[in-house]
Amino acid sequence: MTLATQRGMRDPVAGGRFGSFGGRFVPESLIPACAALEEAFRDAWTDPGFRQQLDLFRAVHAGRPTALTPAWNLSAELGITLLLKREDLAHTGSHKINNVLGQALLARRMGKTRLIAETGAGQHGVAAATAAALFGLRATVYMGERDIERQALNVFRMNLLGADVVPVTTGSRTLKDATNEAMRQWVANVDDTHFCLGSVAGPHPYPWMVREFQRVIGDEARRQVAAELPAGVPDVVVACVGGGSNAAGTFAGFADTGARLIGVEAAGGAAMTDGTVGVVHGSRSLVLQNAEGQIAEAHSIAAGLDYPGIGPEHAHLGESGRAQYVTVTDDEVLTALKRLARTEGIICALESAHAVAWVMRAAGTDELPHGSTVLLTLSGRGDKDMAQLQVAS
Repeated sequence: MTLATQRGMRDPVAGGRFGSFGGRFVPESLIPACAALEEAFRDAWTDPGFRQQLDLFRAVHAGRPTALTPAWNLSAELGITLLLKREDLAHTGSHKINNVLGQALLARRMGKTRLIAETGAGQHGVAAATAAALFGLRATVYMGERDIERQALNVFRMNLLGADVVPVTTGSRTLKDATNEAMRQWVANVDDTHFCLGSVAGPHPYPWMVREFQRVIGDEARRQVAAELPAGVPDVVVACVGGGSNAAGTFAGFADTGARLIGVEAAGGAAMTDGTVGVVHGSRSLVLQNAEGQIAEAHSIAAGLDYPGIGPEHAHLGESGRAQYVTVTDDEVLTALKRLARTEGIICALESAHAVAWVMRAAGTDELPHGSTVLLTLSGRGDKDMAQLQVAS
């Protein structure tokens, strides 16, 4: 067995643990709901009928498979071969639809009539509102007041799709606080409501379930890259990381290969780099916190990475050495977004530009030598960020 296989991404052990991380740290009133969700997911995920139905909706509604695009011009400038997995081309403009279609189908299978969701950049909220409209469910999305201001377009899209968007005015008024409020509402409405969590965070089974719904990214990319590269797999697989769902889905397709896995965090919200072990939103992971254990505020120019924790499986991948986590600054992100736009004609989301920024910085160094082959997941498109970019430029 290879080192990559030994350190690959497996199902969590009893209690939802990835090594020493994960678990289910929630109020007693939510234990039955989490257990019922785990049972329902296990049953659905082993049901060929459910998998076929999900594949159908991913194909005809979300537009899968998404393209693998060679970045010819940027590759030539950087001296590498850069391949872009284009989740920005999925319906609603990001990878979030992959997970939400799965959870919405699961909610309907469980007899739930309402979805609630948290959102930062708004992309998960838009995807949740989209799936709710498609499957005849009610939708309520909790969003920090600060994020509502910088992501006004996505708020309008959610409203247009029929979702209620509830501003969260507590704390930093960003993703952390929206998640807090969504979990509180789930406690109060668990009988008819499914909490459609958008990342590989939260209590078990969410980190595992969301990774499995997102692994379509990595599975598709594995097949596509095999047809594109003589070696069959890239030297490096890279994706941005906040909670980490697009990275987890991408890494799942390559964890059993020799490819290096690189997760790129925002310098102001780097739980893997600057965090310590703690509990946030129901799971044990690495968290930005002060000496008293209070959750600290994260900062990123990208609302979707403005989160003080990281998914527990990422914490485990980092601790085991199977994945490496690095940071980039807001200035590097803006430069990368513009350079990708002007070399390849692709305007990616600020979140995705974190991964592009690391590749640009690392290319030609020992981290990413000339001639390297790189798969980079573009998790979303940049339409939502236009007003913010106009101010920042």
